[in-house]
Order: sequence, then structure tokens, then C-alpha cells
Amino acid sequence: MDDEKPITEQAMDTITTAVDATKDAAVNAVRQVRKAAKKVAKKVGPKKTSKKKAKKKAKTSSKKAAKKTVKKASKKSAKKAAKKAVKKKAKKAKR
Repeated sequence: MDDEKPITEQAMDTITTAVDATKDAAVNAVRQVRKAAKKVAKKVGPKKTSKKKAKKKAKTSSKKAAKKTVKKASKKSAKKAAKKAVKKKAKKAKR
């Protein structure tokens, strides 16, 4: 410490130096974290598929969805028809 400077001025200089050092360290750390995050994202993230593969996948998925919808609809209509038939038989039996 400098004996010619007042203590408060010396303390302020020390604090300013510490703040600057901390700021620099924080900026460095953020840069390193961003860099590491980009590397991880590249490794973990999904690979780009070619346009042909993407189109083919879209077609097959839409076909599968359509098949599922048709199946569900047919099941529902079959259930409804069965319920109606049961109700009709019950009505006829009452007469």
C-alpha cells in the first residue's frame, strides 16, 4: 500500500481493481459456457435429414395417421351400431 495516499483512496483503488477483475472473469466464463453449450448442442441435437427423407417421412406419417383415424372411426361406428341394435331388440322385446 502507498503511505502517501489516504486510506479511503487506497481502498477505492483496491475495490475498483477487484471489480474490474471480477467483470473480466465473468465475461470469460460466459464465453466459455456458450462455447461448450454449442458443442454439446451439436452432438446432442438432431441431425439434419435430407429433403427427400423428410418428404418420405412426412408421407408415411400422414398415411399412418390416416389409417389410425379410419380404424378409430370404424370401431366407433361399429360400437354405435351394436348399441343401437341392442336398444332396438330391447324395444321389440317390451312390445
